[in-house]
Amino acid sequence: MSSDHPPAGAVYAVLHEPRPAPARAPLVFELCGPRTTAEAAAVAARITERDPAHRVELDDGPPGRHILRITPPTPPSPPSQPAPLFPPDPPPPADPPDPQTPADPLPLADPSGLPDPPPPADPPPPADPPLPVDPPLPVDPHTLEMLADLLAAPGTRAVPVSGYQRKVLLAAVTGPGGPGRHVEQLFWDWLGPLDVTRFADAWQSVAEREAVLRSSFDWTAAARLVLHDTVTVEVVRHVRGTVRFGELLRRDRDRGFDLHRPGLLRVSLLEGPPAGQGARDGSPTRVLVTYHQALLDERGARLLVGEFYRSYLCGGHLPGGERRPDIRDHAAWLSGQDTGAAREYWRTAAPPAGAAVSPGRPGARPGHTDGTGRIQRRLRPPQTARLRAWAARHGAGESSALHAVWSLLLYRAAGAAGPLPVAFGVHLSGRDLAMRYAASTPGLLGNPLPMTLTVDPARPVKELLLTARDAALDLTPYAWVPGERIRRWSGRGGEPAETSVRFDHHPLLPPHLQAELAAQGIGVNAPHSAGGDTTWPLTLAAHYDTEGALALTALYDRARLADTDASTTLSQCLHLLRRLPDHADGRISVARVLELLPAAQVPRIARPQPPGARPGLTVLRAGRPHAGVVCLVQVPGVTPGVHEALARHYRGPERIVALGLPGPWDTGPPALHTLLGPPRRLVLCGCGPAAPAAYALARRIAAHSGEPPLVVMTGLGDSDHSARALTRALHGVRARSG
Repeated sequence: MSSDHPPAGAVYAVLHEPRPAPARAPLVFELCGPRTTAEAAAVAARITERDPAHRVELDDGPPGRHILRITPPTPPSPPSQPAPLFPPDPPPPADPPDPQTPADPLPLADPSGLPDPPPPADPPPPADPPLPVDPPLPVDPHTLEMLADLLAAPGTRAVPVSGYQRKVLLAAVTGPGGPGRHVEQLFWDWLGPLDVTRFADAWQSVAEREAVLRSSFDWTAAARLVLHDTVTVEVVRHVRGTVRFGELLRRDRDRGFDLHRPGLLRVSLLEGPPAGQGARDGSPTRVLVTYHQALLDERGARLLVGEFYRSYLCGGHLPGGERRPDIRDHAAWLSGQDTGAAREYWRTAAPPAGAAVSPGRPGARPGHTDGTGRIQRRLRPPQTARLRAWAARHGAGESSALHAVWSLLLYRAAGAAGPLPVAFGVHLSGRDLAMRYAASTPGLLGNPLPMTLTVDPARPVKELLLTARDAALDLTPYAWVPGERIRRWSGRGGEPAETSVRFDHHPLLPPHLQAELAAQGIGVNAPHSAGGDTTWPLTLAAHYDTEGALALTALYDRARLADTDASTTLSQCLHLLRRLPDHADGRISVARVLELLPAAQVPRIARPQPPGARPGLTVLRAGRPHAGVVCLVQVPGVTPGVHEALARHYRGPERIVALGLPGPWDTGPPALHTLLGPPRRLVLCGCGPAAPAAYALARRIAAHSGEPPLVVMTGLGDSDHSARALTRALHGVRARSG
C-alpha cells in the first residue's frame, strides 16, 4: 500500500521500552502495523530531515513491524520544562530564547483494521481513589517533535500552527460544549440559474488550489497543521420542504468536524419556497458554508467564497495551480521574524499587574450555562455617520472610538475612583503583515493582542480617544506575536485580559465578478454571518452591514455571563457611542461621560470554574489473576470513547485500567504501583496527546524502579481506529513476551 494514499482514518502505533542507558544510547522504537519497508523508511526519512545530526537506523523486525533506532549526536543537556501542545504558563526566564519550528514535509502511511471481537463479559469495577500529581514531565521539545513525527496522522506535509490557532484548537478539543463549539457559518441567497454539478466542481477546484482547505490538525505532541494532497469538499443539496433553514443551521453546526481529518469546510444548498406568480427569476436558493474557527477566520472564508465565484464562472475549474503564498509561506514567514524589537516592546507594553480586565463585577453563576451566547445591536446609518465624523474630527477612526468606549466600561466595572489602567484584547486580522499578499491569503493569520489604556476620570475623553488610536498603531507591527510569547517576554503570567474587541472589514465581491454573474442571470447578496464563538468570556465583534450601519455583536460564555448582563453591556456600549458625538469638541471629561450610564446597571460576571477532578485510576476490566496491567493514560484532548472501545476490542487476559491526568503531567510511580497492587507486567498506552504523557511516565517509572514498563503510543484518530491500533500493538506485546 502506498504511503501517498493511506486508508481513511488509519492510525499508527509505536512500541517503546525506556531502559536505563548511557546518554548517547539510541532510542529504540518498534513501528507496529502493516507498514511496508518503504513506508517505514519514509518515517525514518522525515525524522532525519527534521534533525540531520541524529543517526537514524531502520531494521526489519517481525512481519508488519520495523525497528527504528535514533541516536543523538551528543549527550543531551539537563531536561527542560516540557513543551506539550497545551502547556500551562511557565515562569519567565531572565532572557528567554525564542525557538522557531521550521515547516518540514511529513510523508505518512497507514495500517488496516481488525475484525470486532465480542464485548467483554465482566462489568467495570468502580473507580479507585485519586492520585497525587508530581512536577511537570521532563520531556524536551525535541523529543516531542520526534514523537509527533513517529505518530503523525496520514498526510504528506505539516507546518506549525500559530499561537492563537493553538489556543482555538485547545478550546475545541478540550473544552465543553460538544463538537459544535468553534464552528462558524456564512449564508447568502442565490437567485437565478444554479448548476449543482458545476457548483460542486467549483468548490472542489478551489480546494485543489488552496492548501488550507486540504488541511487537518495534529495535536499528538506538538500542534501542527497537516497538509493533504487531496480532499473532497462536501456539497449537499436539500430539496424544498425537507428542512427549515433554522434547523439546517443548528444541525450543521452541532455536527461539528473531526479535526484530525481534512475537509474542515462544507457547503449546503437549500431550495427556497416557490416563486410568486409572475416572477421571472425563480425562487432563491440559500447557500450555507460551515467551517471551523481553528482553520479560518471570517475574512478568510469570504476570500474563499470569492474564489468559488471565479471558479463557477470559469465552468467549475479555476485556471492555474496552487495559490502561493499560502499558509505554508505564512508559517515560514513567522519562523523568520527577528524578535528583538518585539521582545523589547512587549516588556513594557504588556498589561501591568492590577489592570482592570473584567467586563463586570463578581456575581453568581448564571442559570443557563450552555455554550456561547450571541446578541447583536446596531447603530443606525445616520448615527454611524455622526460617530465617524466625530472621531475623524479628532484624527481617529471609529475603531478607536469603540476601543475608548470599551475601556470606559471596563473602568466602570472595576469601581475605581482615580486613574486606572485597563486591558483588553484587540484582534488584528494579520492581513496587513509585511508578508507579500497577506491580504489575500485565506487562513487564520490574525491574533488578539492586549491593549492597555489608562483611564483618568479627570481627563478629557478626547485624550482617551487619541491614546486608543496611538496604542492601536503601536500594536500593528506586532500582529504576528502570539499571546504566550507576550506573557513570557513581559514576565507576567496568566491571561492579560478577559475581553476582546474585533473590528471586521469584510472584503467585498469585486464589481467585475458581480457583472459576470449578472451576465449569466445570477444574483447573489453579501454573505451573512450566522452564530459565532469565542475563546474569551466576552468578545465584541463590529462590522459595517450592507446599509453602512455599524453592527455590534456580543459573543459570550454563558457559563460566566448571564444573557441579561451581556445584553446590558452591549446596550451601554451602544449608548455611549451614540452620545459621544453630542460633545463635538471632545473636552467633556471621562467622569462626565460615565455619568451618562445609570450607576445601578453594572453587569455581573461569574468567576471561572476551578480545575477539574484530581487524577484517578479507573478499572475498565478486572482481568485474570496474576496477569499484567494495561494502563491507558487519559489527558485533555484524547478522543472520547477510545478506552471503552479498547476494552471491547482487546480480549487479552490483562487487567485494563484508565489513568486520568488533568494535563500532560507526570504521576509518581509509587502512587501508581500502590494502586496497581502486587508487581505485575505494566504496559502504558497513550493515544494522541496522551502519547507524550505515557512516554514520560514510563521513563520516570524506569528511573525510579529499574523495571521499565512497555509504552504503546498512537497518533490521532477516532475511537474505533485508535482502539484497533492499540489492539494490534498489544497483540505484538503478547507475542513478544511469549
